[in-house]
Amino acid sequence: MRDLGAGFRYLLKGQRWVARHGRQYGFGLLPGLITLVLYAAALVALATWGEDAVGWATPFADDWTSPWRGLFRGFLTAVLFALALLLAVVTFTAVTLLIGQPFYENLSEKVDRDVSPDGHAPESGLPLWRELWISGRDSLRIVVRAALWGVLLFGCGFIPVVGQTAVPVIGFFVTGFFLTEELTAVALQRRSVELRTRLTLLRSRKTLVWGFGTPLAVAFLVPFVAVFLMPGAVAGATLMARDLLGEEIDEDGEGGESSEEGDRAATTIPQPPSGSPSPGR
Repeated sequence: MRDLGAGFRYLLKGQRWVARHGRQYGFGLLPGLITLVLYAAALVALATWGEDAVGWATPFADDWTSPWRGLFRGFLTAVLFALALLLAVVTFTAVTLLIGQPFYENLSEKVDRDVSPDGHAPESGLPLWRELWISGRDSLRIVVRAALWGVLLFGCGFIPVVGQTAVPVIGFFVTGFFLTEELTAVALQRRSVELRTRLTLLRSRKTLVWGFGTPLAVAFLVPFVAVFLMPGAVAGATLMARDLLGEEIDEDGEGGESSEEGDRAATTIPQPPSGSPSPGR
């Protein structure tokens, strides 16, 4: 249970970090706003024509008497919209991170420098196009996994009582896990950690992951909240990635300075005299 609380604290620490770094927070909002507009348009279209789509997909119910036909198709329409909303929550992070790759990479690096005892941030050394390719490829794999879980939970939703109680709760935990994977990927990809290894790391600390991702998944259901929490979520996920890899976190440097100086490297180790070798080199 200690890990559960630790995961939630990383989420809060990430929000506090961006609150103290206004410029990073402002740039981090842009990709989320773009993604929000795209997703809002898709959900409005589904709400408008979803019932027609369900009617087209269930021609066998055309001859049913009222009210059974309306109840059946209304239920399927509601389930379809709920499933779309679940997938939107999971894929929102992936799409936002893909659109905002340069912004979030920069933000994650600054968090790393801020909390690293030697002010060092790992760098992938890859060109931007290569990073985008890896990010897009891995995100697609995660979305496929999330979609399979979504179909499974959709089927379990028809089980009486369990489908209306336990399944939604499980859905939030599953969504939280995949959200955390997408967010920690920003920092872990810079460390050349492959997707399979990332998933193994996250599974080894499930309660930590759930403590971070599940509250975020719940918050993301509220319109517009995802946009404002994304920069802090990336910052918090970077802190959690350091924990997963056993890297030291400088608690004194965490959160940085309230001024723009906080965007530069923060360190608690005194600088060596001129001519002396730098620590860690």
